[in-house]
Amino acid sequence: MFVSVFDVFKISVGPSSSHTMGPMLAAARFLDAIGALERVEGARLQITLYGSLAFTGVGHGTNAAVLAGCLGFEPETYDRGKVETALAELATRKTIEPAAGWTVALDPETDLIIDRKTRLDTHPNGMRFALLDADETATAEETYFSIGGGFVKTLAEIEAGDMPATPADDVPFPFANADQMLAMGKAADLSIAEMKRRNECARLDGEAFSQRLMGIWEVMDACITRGLAATGELPGGLKVKRRARAIFENLSGKAGANDMPLHSAIDWLSAYAMAVNEENAAGGQVVTAPTNGAAGVFPAVLRYYLSHVPGAKREKIPEMLLVGAAIGGLIKYNASISGAEVGCQGEVGSASAMAAAALCSALGGTNAQIENAAEIALEHHLGMTCDPIKGLVQVPCIERNGLGAVKAVAAASLAMQGDGSHIVPLDACIETMRQTGKDMDERYKETSLGGLSVAVPDC
Repeated sequence: MFVSVFDVFKISVGPSSSHTMGPMLAAARFLDAIGALERVEGARLQITLYGSLAFTGVGHGTNAAVLAGCLGFEPETYDRGKVETALAELATRKTIEPAAGWTVALDPETDLIIDRKTRLDTHPNGMRFALLDADETATAEETYFSIGGGFVKTLAEIEAGDMPATPADDVPFPFANADQMLAMGKAADLSIAEMKRRNECARLDGEAFSQRLMGIWEVMDACITRGLAATGELPGGLKVKRRARAIFENLSGKAGANDMPLHSAIDWLSAYAMAVNEENAAGGQVVTAPTNGAAGVFPAVLRYYLSHVPGAKREKIPEMLLVGAAIGGLIKYNASISGAEVGCQGEVGSASAMAAAALCSALGGTNAQIENAAEIALEHHLGMTCDPIKGLVQVPCIERNGLGAVKAVAAASLAMQGDGSHIVPLDACIETMRQTGKDMDERYKETSLGGLSVAVPDC
């Protein structure tokens, strides 16, 4: 099994990798597909959103994202101002161009359908694109599923068992679970980070890979910096005020004071994580880690390591990214990172496990200790529901990232106190998460039909 570090960590746009990034990419895929077909005169594009995309799509920005994808915008080069201008023009013009010189009708008011009644059994995040001719006959159609972390699969790809991992015959360490990862590391006398690096460099030139990897951290770090500087109210109607800057300034003003309690470390972690997720909630650029909803946990732990751990070295960042991606890939392959599929245990829980493993590695942990750190962090997120108020990635999502980062550091520290031996293997914990998510009522899986989302009716 091989899931690239660049599949786990992808440059994205807020507020949701499954509800914003995924639909944008799905629209682009469909437009590419029909652009190569024979042109249909008087054609109209119809888009239907199902399941979680229908129930929380407005709050997650799905409507705007799927239309932006139809207009040629992509997450990595997303410019919010340009998108808003283009969407305003689309509302008036009501046409798009799948290919040069070919005009297809698309009225955002009538051709984007929100279907809350039809349930697609394959996955909660379904969407159907259909190119209709003048007689309303579909000349081309496709159903896509946004399966978490920005991954998009067609119905045929899912039915064929096509996983978000690629064949691993050409990588030297094709571990598909944590047990294999530890066994391969022991046999080759290599760290998890080094095995992951060799897998990646079997497909990408070493120098280009290193530059691209550090580019991921630079986007993460820039997001923290923007979030720590921003003020104001987040969009969406909940009137949530940004808090990261105030917390950061308060902590900075007291830095070095003799009366600062040890638990102020928790506040630093929370400030870093909340800064990212406030940016995400505002529709800013983030990195899936492994999703947008959990994007703050991993970079917060890396920034905490660099800024607050004695002896920290920036040269450790690539190692931390590689270890985090190794753990995230195992969870993605063997369970899920989708809140709509398994609840928030698959998002913040996975992110916390990835960050715990990364920090443990940077602190000098053995492979066994790293696996232990990931298991501890994931175990203590099991059963966590995804029930955002008003479908917005704000409450409880922003604070939850802060707590996920805190648990990651605690898990890494606890693992470093032992020798890596423990009762519950990471593989068993991942399988437990998968089964728990399968058993979880759909009201608690990103539909905003239960839990906290209905506990505050006045919001």
